[in-house]
Amino acid sequence: MNSWLALRRLEKAERRIALEAAAGLMATWAGLRLFGFRRWKSVMERFSGDRKNEKVESVDLESAGRVARLEAGAARRLLPRTNCLEQSLVLWWLLKRRGIESNVRIGGRKEAEKFEAHAWVELNGMAVDVSGETHLHFVPFKGTLESAETKVH
Repeated sequence: MNSWLALRRLEKAERRIALEAAAGLMATWAGLRLFGFRRWKSVMERFSGDRKNEKVESVDLESAGRVARLEAGAARRLLPRTNCLEQSLVLWWLLKRRGIESNVRIGGRKEAEKFEAHAWVELNGMAVDVSGETHLHFVPFKGTLESAETKVH
């Protein structure tokens, strides 16, 4: 019930972002499991809208951060729970739909003899991350993500 009240209190533009985020997160949760990373990212690109010719004025971390906060709020309230890769792909997609070019980054680390990975979104080399500085504890993988083929288990 509180989730619906919070959604109703948002401005119309913010409500749209939150609803797009919720739909994108649910679709991405399923899409990664069914199709894998490369094919699902390709599907997301096709449904991002063609904003290449649209000039976005004053693209800054603050406006991208607002989208990130709305997406993170949607992610906290959804079942199934989504992971950082799913959330990063959806944030990248939401930004792309608004004409803001960003990149999904994936990094790794070894912690207590166990390999861990984390995904985040970068805009102009800066992380758009509502979880703080988590990404700083991971070494980004080199190369592009388009060549990666990943299945989420």
